[in-house]
Amino acid sequence: MPHPRSLDSDDFLLSVVVPCYNEQEVLPLTHARLLEAFGAAPFRFQIVYVNDGSRDATGAMLEEYAAADTRVKAVILSRNFGHQAAVSAGLAHADGDAIGIIDADLQDPPEVILAMLDKWRAGYDVIYGVRRKRKESLFKRTAYTLFYRIFRSVAEVDMPLDAGDFCLMDRHVLDVLNDLPESERYLRGLRAWVGFSQTALEYERAVRAAGVTKYPFRKLVKLAADGIFSFSTAPLTLVFYAGLITAAIAVAGLIFTFVQRVFDITVFGVAPTDIPGFTALALMILFLGAVQMLSVGILGEYIGRIFVEVKRRPTYIVRTIERTAEGGTAGPKVVEAGREPQAESRK
Repeated sequence: MPHPRSLDSDDFLLSVVVPCYNEQEVLPLTHARLLEAFGAAPFRFQIVYVNDGSRDATGAMLEEYAAADTRVKAVILSRNFGHQAAVSAGLAHADGDAIGIIDADLQDPPEVILAMLDKWRAGYDVIYGVRRKRKESLFKRTAYTLFYRIFRSVAEVDMPLDAGDFCLMDRHVLDVLNDLPESERYLRGLRAWVGFSQTALEYERAVRAAGVTKYPFRKLVKLAADGIFSFSTAPLTLVFYAGLITAAIAVAGLIFTFVQRVFDITVFGVAPTDIPGFTALALMILFLGAVQMLSVGILGEYIGRIFVEVKRRPTYIVRTIERTAEGGTAGPKVVEAGREPQAESRK
């Protein structure tokens, strides 16, 4: 059972991680909204922006925010490593007692984090947002709905439906997540895998406030594949059963052909002595070839992930960390790899 927590405004720190990639159009709105949402709260807060190799003015804007406000930390990555890596970098450099994750596009309302914080105070370790309503195209809504239900049915952990990365977690949960060794990270799956006391908070997802989406369909497909292949062996089981079924069909075909020839049985007007048509043979070859290629592809997805993990390359590389100390002086610039996110001590 969750144990209630007391929120001491003198010591408590809330960190909010915001990954950014080419977000110059929406970033001023996001920054103003975050300051408005948490500025009047009776506790300290910190915004951890992550510049994921942006090619526009995003990096310069984040450095400016960090220089002007001691509550802002800007983690500048050496190149674009992807959304999940950027979130991981932000989590590694968050100093809070409770840590929220939110995208820069304002589709997830920052004010919901305050409602999540109430549940954190009630004793829950992880509070994840569940999208009650999405203001997106019918195709996208249908695709999301199907994916989450398929994923839940095949995943080896209890995955919540319609829950993305938007969440609030306790410091202890974050320390466990940061210590996990894999480099190909699917954070919402890892969040479910670590356990602890978790609960949902429903909210209505808005449209993007400005700019264009940084998650086109191909990236969504990759994210879905990462989730399934990272948390389920069901595709391998599917290949096994497909092989069994194909083998059974082949054996049944052999037996049928043998019986047909021995007893001279005519089937659909074709006698054993007739020469069979080319179409049926070609279709059979195509079918077996498709099954083989699909099987090899699924095996390749798992082997490829093994290949990435055994190389032990870091998930991300931090070029600099921009922050301003309480006295108004700029903090030191740091260059580091993201293999050991706990390397930077809490401030």
